[in-house]
Amino acid sequence: MSAEAFVTIARVMKTQGRRGEVAVEMFSDFPDRFEDRRRVYALDEKDQRRELLIEDFWPHKSYMVLKFAGIDSISDAETLKRCEIQVPVSERTPLEEGAWYVSDLVGCTVTDNGSEIGVVADVEFGAGEAPLLIIRQGNREHMVPLASEYATRIDTAARKIELMLPEGMLEIDAPLSASEKKQAKD
Repeated sequence: MSAEAFVTIARVMKTQGRRGEVAVEMFSDFPDRFEDRRRVYALDEKDQRRELLIEDFWPHKSYMVLKFAGIDSISDAETLKRCEIQVPVSERTPLEEGAWYVSDLVGCTVTDNGSEIGVVADVEFGAGEAPLLIIRQGNREHMVPLASEYATRIDTAARKIELMLPEGMLEIDAPLSASEKKQAKD
């Protein structure tokens, strides 16, 4: 296998059933792609990757159940527990303009008006209309909405995100200074 880059789309959480099925936690917004994508790769905890072919899939509770060709028993399925299910980066679903994969945003250096804020450590969804960038620099952490009003340039290939934030936004969730703590006690 070449040195092609892979991206994790799911993680095997447990066996499911008696015929080799596994329940996976999905990390992809495109589970319907299993209709077209039957070839995936399992990366185990020893960084060994093997190709698998999906025979069938269906949702079950909070999981997606996958049935792979050649995995036909509970003991076969046990070998997949804790494996990451991956696809080559080149086979990811194309996104519409103005959308990015979380894996492409994590690790990007973020600047505000030219000054470095830190590096994207994670992206959170559900806190509002725009996803929140979790930006870390040393012990500091900032939560900044990835809103079109603030983003002036996003270049995932160069690993850079340029923002123009409203004045004071980074101080909203900043820890209190010693003088502010003293003033709050008074």
